[in-house]
Amino acid sequence: MAINIEELYQATIKPLPQADRLRLLVLIAQDAAEPIATPTRSIMELEGLGAELWQGVDAQKYVDMLRDEWDHRP
Repeated sequence: MAINIEELYQATIKPLPQADRLRLLVLIAQDAAEPIATPTRSIMELEGLGAELWQGVDAQKYVDMLRDEWDHRP
């Protein structure tokens, strides 16, 4: 069920005394001003990511190959 904001305002909020509408406005403004909570992430969540790409690769040979490429750069 979708809430029609205009109908909600007309039926519920507009009839309120001005002081109550102002208090409601303050509450809505404070709620809207709160920062959106973002979940904190840990670098440890990346542990093991892509491990299948390195299966069967000898780490020392790979490093040696990279160093050899560096030696031949202009």
